Amino acid sequence: MDTQIRGKPVADLRDYLAEERTFLAWIRTGIALMAFGLILAHFGISADEPHPTQGGPGIEPHEFSLWFGAALITVGVIVNLASAWRYVRLVSQLNLGQVVPRCVSKQGVVVAMSLALLGMLMAIYMVRVLPQPLNTLHAQAVHMPASTGDHDARFR
Repeated sequence: MDTQIRGKPVADLRDYLAEERTFLAWIRTGIALMAFGLILAHFGISADEPHPTQGGPGIEPHEFSLWFGAALITVGVIVNLASAWRYVRLVSQLNLGQVVPRCVSKQGVVVAMSLALLGMLMAIYMVRVLPQPLNTLHAQAVHMPASTGDHDARFR
């Protein structure tokens, strides 16, 4: 509970701990975004394909994975910097005995909207640019020579 000293509310230990928990949750979110961006940039969106496919004239699909990965890493860095700034500001306000206004987390909304936009771009890329996989049985039948029943014919 907040107690009053000379008409001003005093921050309780729970307020500091709540701000610290929120700060650490944002740091974990930023680290996760950076890690996912690194994995995406390194392995690519279409990591199961043995060779690069054509996505357009002069553009390899892995190039888009690098851009998406770099965007996620950048969002992670921005999340960590913004959360550090927010944490320092809120703890300073608590130390001064100011009432910290509670409102919608602008940082959370910005991160959610950025990730939604990035996710939509990745989905469009996967549907429009990456080719649809062929039926593996059909692909094997096309590339395999017809069997004549004489397996030793090629060794004669």
